Amino acid sequence: MLNPRLAHRYAKALLDIAVEKGQLDQVFADIQWLQAVCKSNSDFVSLMRSPIIKADKKQKIVEAVAKGNIGEITSGFIRLLISKARESHLPEILTAFVALYKRHNNINTVKLTTAVAVSDATKNGIIAQVKKAAGVEKVELEETVNPDIIGGFVLEMGDKMVDASIAYDLREVAKQFKNNDFIYKVR
Repeated sequence: MLNPRLAHRYAKALLDIAVEKGQLDQVFADIQWLQAVCKSNSDFVSLMRSPIIKADKKQKIVEAVAKGNIGEITSGFIRLLISKARESHLPEILTAFVALYKRHNNINTVKLTTAVAVSDATKNGIIAQVKKAAGVEKVELEETVNPDIIGGFVLEMGDKMVDASIAYDLREVAKQFKNNDFIYKVR
């Protein structure tokens, strides 16, 4: 069961302690590693969400999996989650932490969707244009390839979107034909 408020609170607490201890970048690296584990291993997530497996067993398994890969702050945080029976929310907490880290460091995420993969030069050009147009310093580009847009691109940043895809243009032309705009203008 998703609980964004709980995830945000725990993520905020972890961010605060990491900032206080001066280990924010280390904790962020740990969180990214844990996210990769959660995304690549659904059994690990199922284990964390299982009400049948006892907390001490979960703790031992997490310690075995994470040994040498995460720091003391992150390890202690996971122990806290398990002791408070909140380990089932780990994936959501990790996602909330990444969002808070990006906000804390003023990193803006831009989602680029294209029909085919684009070159690094094109990506760098898009990043430069976004920085200039939005007046931001740090931009992180998430690239997605979706052949359904046929050509062009879709660019999203926050609540703003630029749809310059051929699929969008075709939908707009189809709307005009449905409304008979062309027949009306001919008469």
